[in-house]
Amino acid sequence: MKLLKSFLIFQCLLSLIQGQTAEISFNVTAVNSSSDLPLFICGNHVSLADWNPGSVTLTQVNDSLWTIGLTFPVNSAIEYKFTRGSWDTEPVDSMGNPFSNFSITVTTDTTIIHRFEHWNKKVNPTESTITGTIIHHEALKYRGLLPRDVHVWLPPCYDNRPDRRYPVLYMHDGQNLFDARTASFGNEWRIDEIADSLIQTGRIEPLIIVGIDNTNQRTEEYSLIETGYNYQHFVVDELKPLIDNQYRTIPDRTHTAVGGSSLGGLIAFIFLWEYDHIFSKAICMSPALKIDEFDMVLPIQNYAGPQKDIQFYIDNGGIEVEQQLQPGIDEMLEGLKNKGFHQGMDYLWIQDQSAEHSEKAWSKRFPLALTFLFGN
Repeated sequence: MKLLKSFLIFQCLLSLIQGQTAEISFNVTAVNSSSDLPLFICGNHVSLADWNPGSVTLTQVNDSLWTIGLTFPVNSAIEYKFTRGSWDTEPVDSMGNPFSNFSITVTTDTTIIHRFEHWNKKVNPTESTITGTIIHHEALKYRGLLPRDVHVWLPPCYDNRPDRRYPVLYMHDGQNLFDARTASFGNEWRIDEIADSLIQTGRIEPLIIVGIDNTNQRTEEYSLIETGYNYQHFVVDELKPLIDNQYRTIPDRTHTAVGGSSLGGLIAFIFLWEYDHIFSKAICMSPALKIDEFDMVLPIQNYAGPQKDIQFYIDNGGIEVEQQLQPGIDEMLEGLKNKGFHQGMDYLWIQDQSAEHSEKAWSKRFPLALTFLFGN
C-alpha cells in the first residue's frame, strides 16, 4: 500500500513538473526615441507572435519605461527582439548594427532588464540585393493555409540553354533567402550569390531554387499538426506540379531536394522522410528535431521498413539555442546510424561550435551543403 501511495505521489509530481510554466517580465528602458511610439516584443514562441514585429505590445509606464509579463513552459529556449512596430525601427548598437537575437532558457519566474539608446530608421537596404533572375509567384493559396509568395531563382545559364532541364531545391522561409529587403532581420542567406558562384566555377551542377515564404502560422506549418499537413500537401500537390509545369525541371525524385533551418530544418527532414518518393535529398541546418513539443526522433527509432534511399546534409552551431537543439540532433544521428545510414556517404554532419542560430551562420555553411548534395 505504501509503495502504491509513493508511486502515485511521484506520478503527480512528475505531471506537475512536465506542465510547469514560469512568468518572464521584460522591463525595457527606451530613450532617444519618441515616447508616443508603442514598443513591441516578438520571438520564437506563440506568446511572442512567432516573430511578428508589430503584434505584442508592452505597457508604457512612463516616457521611457515599458514592461510586459509573459508565460512560457519551463525549460523552453526563447529567442526575442524588440521593435517600435516594424523591422526598420528596431534598436541598434552604438555603431548602428541591429542586435542579435536575445535569448533565455526558462527556468523560473524572472525579470529581464534592457536599455536601448539607439534606433534604426531603416534596417533593410532600399535597393534589391538579388543576383540573377528571380520569378515571383504572389499570394499562392491552399486550403487551411494563409496565402504566401513563392520565389523561383533560375541558374545563370537558364535562358541561354533552352534545351537543358534542371534539378530543383525547395527551400522554406523563402523571404530570408535572396533579398535583404524582405529578410526578417535584414540579413539574407545570400543563396543567389552562393549558388551563382558555385555554378559559374563548376563546383555544383546548375539548379533551380524555389523559396517558399512562411506566414504568421510558421510554427504550425512546420509541425506535425493539421496546419502542417496542409502545408505538406500544398508543397507536394500544388507547388511542385506548378514548378514542373512552368519551368524546365527534372521532376523525378533523384533531382528534387528540400531544405531549411531551425523549424524549417525539421520540416525539410519530414519532407525527405515521409515523401521519399518525391524528394531524395535534404538540407537540414540547425534542425529542431527534438525540442519542446517537437519530436521527429521517435518515428525514426520506431521505423521498421526497408532503408530509405535518401541523402541529407545536417549541421548545427554551438551557441545558445544551438546548444538546446544538439541533444535532439545527437539522438537523430544515432538513430539513423542504427538504421544503416553512414556519415560521409548517406549524410554529412557538420558542427561549428562558434556559430549562433542566425541567417548569417546558415549562409556561411550553405556552400558546403550545396556542394555535398549537388557537387560535380
